[in-house]
Amino acid sequence: LFAVVSVQAGDDIPPPFGFRWNDSAAKVEQVLTVAKAKILTREKKEKHEVWTVIDLVQPGLKRTLFEFKEGFLVEVELQYEYDKWSIENYNDRMGEIRRYFDGKFGTGKLVSRTRYTDSDVVQTLVGYQWIVGGTMLELFYFSAQRNALVYRTITVTYKAM
Repeated sequence: LFAVVSVQAGDDIPPPFGFRWNDSAAKVEQVLTVAKAKILTREKKEKHEVWTVIDLVQPGLKRTLFEFKEGFLVEVELQYEYDKWSIENYNDRMGEIRRYFDGKFGTGKLVSRTRYTDSDVVQTLVGYQWIVGGTMLELFYFSAQRNALVYRTITVTYKAM
């Protein structure tokens, strides 16, 4: 998660894992193969293709989505889920990640802070955004809870705009 290199004003935020924007799908697949990651799905939608990848070694990382436009990398979404973590653990982790990105890219913009209680499932969404050069970085926390059943995730999304 913290593999982001220092960014100067006007530079882009690079995607994680040492990739570069507009890397070819073939190059990304080669790196994933060497890293022993598994591509679970490849969904094609018009000029876009999204891969769901597992087994990239990083604490709490459940899956990573790689999006390609016309065969070139344009987005990477990291989805973190921590088994047996409390809401306090998630809040602490969100704060830690946000402070890290604020230090690298300037203060992030709060883009969502909602809590839906209109049904028997209580949903919470909190999100921040950083835009640097022609790239965007988003950090979101999402939870859904019904009685004792709880789902929580933190996503970090890197996008070339």
